[in-house]
Amino acid sequence: MTWPADGPGVVTLPSGRLVRGRGLRRPLPSGPEPELGVYLLGSEPAPTTWEARWVRWPDFRLPSDRAQAAAVLGEAWRRAATERVEVACWGGRGRTGTALACLAVLDGVDPADAVEWVREHYHRGAVETPWQRRFVRRFL
Repeated sequence: MTWPADGPGVVTLPSGRLVRGRGLRRPLPSGPEPELGVYLLGSEPAPTTWEARWVRWPDFRLPSDRAQAAAVLGEAWRRAATERVEVACWGGRGRTGTALACLAVLDGVDPADAVEWVREHYHRGAVETPWQRRFVRRFL
């Protein structure tokens, strides 16, 4: 069972996969819990009752280990076909938007168009810095 398509922060990728983006500073939305959480933070996140992956990713920056980030995002994209996957950072826009744009690239969106795609389908302020935009364009 995946997310409801109209749920808060839920993005429908072109393939139909559903992924939820959110900011951890806000309460957990009501409804089913994630089966996999991908947390993009400068320090280790609080424990969860669901499976989680931590990508060390300081605010307004890029992942500390880009290969690890790519592997975790690949896993998230694969699992989103059949599971509830959420991607989150503290605010839910810059790092989360960047990761969602990378998931869109994995799903077939042209890297040159992925930032605009995620701004249209997730949040107009997603992917906040020039280096985050460049990261998406060079993803893969």
